Amino acid sequence: MSLTARWFASLEPLHRIPGRERWRYRCASGMPRSARALELAIANLPGVIDVRVNLKVQSLAIRFDTTVTDGDTLIQAALTLSPPRAVAASGGRQAEPHAAPSGVVLSLVTLLGTQYLPPGAKLPVALAAAGPLLGHAFRDFADNGLSSHVLEALAVSISIARKDFLAANTTTFMLSLGEYMEESIARRSDELLKRLLQPVSDEVWVERDGEERLVPVAEVVVGDIVIVATGTIVPVDGTVLGGSGSVNEAAMTGESLPVAKVRGDTMLSGTLVEEGRLRLYAEQVGPRTAAARIADYVEQSLTAKSAAQLDASRLADRLVPAVLGLAGGAFLLTGDWQRAAAVLQADYSCALKLATPVAFKSAMFRAGRDGVLVKGAAALEKLAAADTFVFDKTGTLTAGMLEVTDSVPFDAEFSTDDLIWLAASVEEHYFHPLAMAVVEAAKHTSGEHFAHKEVEFIVAHGVASVIKGKRIVVGSRHFIEEDEHIDVSPYEDALAALYLAGKMLLYIGYGGRLIGVLALKDKVRENGAATIARLRTLGARRIVMLTGDHADRATELAAELGLDACHAELLPEDKVDIVKALAADGARIAFIGDGINDAPALAGAHVGIAMQKGADIARLSADIALLEDDIARVADIKALANATMRRIDANYRLAVGLNSTILGAAAFGLLRPIATAALHNGSTIAILLNALRGTQQDRPGRDRRKSTSSSPASDRPD
Repeated sequence: MSLTARWFASLEPLHRIPGRERWRYRCASGMPRSARALELAIANLPGVIDVRVNLKVQSLAIRFDTTVTDGDTLIQAALTLSPPRAVAASGGRQAEPHAAPSGVVLSLVTLLGTQYLPPGAKLPVALAAAGPLLGHAFRDFADNGLSSHVLEALAVSISIARKDFLAANTTTFMLSLGEYMEESIARRSDELLKRLLQPVSDEVWVERDGEERLVPVAEVVVGDIVIVATGTIVPVDGTVLGGSGSVNEAAMTGESLPVAKVRGDTMLSGTLVEEGRLRLYAEQVGPRTAAARIADYVEQSLTAKSAAQLDASRLADRLVPAVLGLAGGAFLLTGDWQRAAAVLQADYSCALKLATPVAFKSAMFRAGRDGVLVKGAAALEKLAAADTFVFDKTGTLTAGMLEVTDSVPFDAEFSTDDLIWLAASVEEHYFHPLAMAVVEAAKHTSGEHFAHKEVEFIVAHGVASVIKGKRIVVGSRHFIEEDEHIDVSPYEDALAALYLAGKMLLYIGYGGRLIGVLALKDKVRENGAATIARLRTLGARRIVMLTGDHADRATELAAELGLDACHAELLPEDKVDIVKALAADGARIAFIGDGINDAPALAGAHVGIAMQKGADIARLSADIALLEDDIARVADIKALANATMRRIDANYRLAVGLNSTILGAAAFGLLRPIATAALHNGSTIAILLNALRGTQQDRPGRDRRKSTSSSPASDRPD
């Protein structure tokens, strides 16, 4: 199925009153028809308050805010929707639920009507009500042998055989209700993760050959100039080339407040332009965008199992024969079938098998909302166990953004500010980290723009132009010395001092002579030291920095941040060797990096964490990827991992303790089958709700954005 196909073939309004409408819909061939998926998609349209879907008659009942939108606008927006990737990838098939509300209702009606039935009708009615349960148990036994479903079916069968129809019907109802609620909670944890996915429009405006054209999003290629305007979901990852706007990044970074975007800023796919108009240079398109990768990671997260989950599942399976043996022993010692039936009502399977994955998925959803993408339960489990944190320096402990630290004129005619403004006047025409740093420095100094001729950009060298009839060149030493033949030897001492301080130099030549240099340095993250300190409180015993930079600068930064050790002047293979050595020494390592050269270390650590601005291969190699450029998220995800494992451990002990108590009471005849069923199912549901509750905690002011489709094809973005 094409991921850019339209979801709806048609939408027809049936009834309209202000703020409320009912539509008849028809899905396109092969499109998903899940009521939940349809409701989520329509609910994400701007102005929609709530949605109800009737699958039988194929109708949508919509309530919306008339101050924000109207019915016709909503229909046009809905007609542009494409199915979410996670749904579309299944080919439109819906998973059949194991338990349905109709089964609960039937068992309840049977229970309430038991006392009014004639004696001859009670047996067939009880068998009919228990039929789904007995059938499921038989199939489970044939496929998997003894299981919790087999034990439950035995308990109901014993009550029916003893003609205790009230107990049998009550047990059937309690089991049906418990299973329905348990599976509803488990499905909700899946849906929470899938809420990270947003429908994205299938068409986008691009600028080609000087004209703006509306093209299918699948045809956008790297290097295209993409136009996004108010109300548009950004379809690519890229950099702003022009314009300004306010962008809601809540779906991708967790930031609830709109972010102002101007030239040079990074844009993520899946974010919403709330106001303004922007021209973007497309750097990642199609399946390589952040939004597409989130969809892939969510799919992986729904199926990945951690060691804790596998251990709980294995324990639950091993305890099934023990429960059966306890029931048999109780009967042999007392001859009481009712006591045996009561024991069979309680087992460990549901709470142990479901609570752990629900807790992990809930934590992964919360992490996604907080700007961290976790690629599976195992990653959280390993991070919780990590005791050694290894940081790459550049782009991790430092911001990866250059800033001008020194302006050193070598000509009395030019002041320090003049030097910055000369460079900025010609550098402002190009997007490059050095150029952006110089332009930013000019904004914070007093000076005037220098009028110049057309600017020439020399790849990997620098820029050149003409100011007041003289040639100006700004770039590398190689460019200045070898290409422009400008002598720099008189200033070697000053240049060497700046170089030894770990600074990058930008040489400025004017009229055939060197008039000065600008020194630039990567900024240390302001919250770096606080993050390191917080990691120690969260269980980090050793924190190490690796870098290819000079040893003096590395040592200085390590002392500033309070690190335990640093290793400098490293090659990529050296980083891998250090990680291996630490692991061989018994350390459980979390490696945090962002560059291509960090990918081997990320993959080789127990758990790898990639920064938001990291290279593609680093983000693909990592177990966890940050969705916002904030090192504090590393401590946040460590805290969440610790809390999740504590919750899983508490739920594990609670499940074993409560069920052991219920089993013991049933074996000693203190609980009848009905009471055992109520206590067992009630405690299981309580444990599952406890596993789910972590998703309700949120950062203040957080508001999940409502996504919208892009402008209709007939409207040019403006």
